[in-house]
Amino acid sequence: MSTRWACAGLSGLAVALVCVTQGSAHEIVGNRFFPATLGIDDPGVNDELALPTVDSFHTGDNPPVRQHDISAEFSKRITEDFAISFGTAYTFLDMMDSTLPGANGFQNLETTFKYRVYKNPEHEFVMSVGLTVEWGGTGSSSVGAEAFNVYTPTIYFGKGMGDLPDSLSWLRPASITGQVGYAIPGQNSTTTASIDPDSGDLSFDTEFHPRVLNWGGTIQYSMPYLKSSVIDLGLPDFINHLIPLVEFNMQTPVANTLTSGTLTTGTINPGVIWVGNTFQLGVEALIPINRQSGSNVGVIGQLHFFLDDIDPRGIGRPLFGPSTAPASPFARN
Repeated sequence: MSTRWACAGLSGLAVALVCVTQGSAHEIVGNRFFPATLGIDDPGVNDELALPTVDSFHTGDNPPVRQHDISAEFSKRITEDFAISFGTAYTFLDMMDSTLPGANGFQNLETTFKYRVYKNPEHEFVMSVGLTVEWGGTGSSSVGAEAFNVYTPTIYFGKGMGDLPDSLSWLRPASITGQVGYAIPGQNSTTTASIDPDSGDLSFDTEFHPRVLNWGGTIQYSMPYLKSSVIDLGLPDFINHLIPLVEFNMQTPVANTLTSGTLTTGTINPGVIWVGNTFQLGVEALIPINRQSGSNVGVIGQLHFFLDDIDPRGIGRPLFGPSTAPASPFARN
């Protein structure tokens, strides 16, 4: 579930309403391990802790702003197929013009309710649905946190290629994941009044809050899957724990866009994840797709803990229903 609220600048905050949220949790379907990814959420539900997630980049404002975020997210299964997560971020904004003041503060608290609706181990396919609520007013307006709630129903999916024929066995370690959400602001517009200091005239300015399509995906190649389910190439153990991947995370305003326009913003994030038995480490570049998405290549990193593997009979078990033995990311045929 997302733990990354790094946005493409202060203007991007106003346009996109919701920030790029980094994924958390991991899912195992058959022999397929879907890791927690940093740009979008993965398709499963689990007991997880992402702490910390750290990113740094230049925003798409003119002039740009240096933005750094430190964020955390905790996900807890209520039942085997239903989980709730809570997360927020602390943002530091440094103006490129040293004569202008910076700002720092918390982003709004986010809560995600997520239910896994389908799981097919044979074809390594999983699908979930969820609702994310950004609680308006819980963060600081100085870093772009909105005063109103934003509701985002989302569909998540993941598909591994382990069912490919023997002639394409080298592609079996590959997988894709994706999500599509629709962000609905709890307030359609905000009107502010101002007085002209010269004439004393009173004027009103209305900002419309757009509804935004949040869409993204990943392409992954699992070295643990290659060794355990395809062929052991005798590579160093460190390499056998890696999952190279490329993510993309986009936001497209699609309704109520009178003051925002409909320009798509987002990033493409190549990177790598190192997976252990109880935790993983990930790092990715943040490459903006256009000037409005950012003015340089940024970076994001995350330390992520699998609570259902660390303590499967305690904090890592569902609140309701029996506990199940944790499945290893390093599956065997």
